[in-house]
Amino acid sequence: MGGEPVIRLVIHAPTPGALERGRRNAANLLKLRPDAAVRLVVNGAAVVAALDHPDPATDGLLRLCANSLRAAGRDAGALTVVVAAVLDIATAQAEGWAYLRA
Repeated sequence: MGGEPVIRLVIHAPTPGALERGRRNAANLLKLRPDAAVRLVVNGAAVVAALDHPDPATDGLLRLCANSLRAAGRDAGALTVVVAAVLDIATAQAEGWAYLRA
């Protein structure tokens, strides 16, 4: 048969608590399916939490909302920035990615 299905998952984290859950969700998924593609899209208050509490295991999955960064007066440093979380999520879903609200 065809083997395991391709997994492409967008995890959305708009709050600090959601960021913490999203990081755990991503890490757990990648332990079980290292071939999965995972994006952790962060906006709102979670942007500041991501910057103030880095996690080397999942920071490479982060996609920070430029609008939230601007509102917080913060710079993303080396982390990936997207124009808007809503656009990044909608585009990923249009491309067939699954969505999970952490």
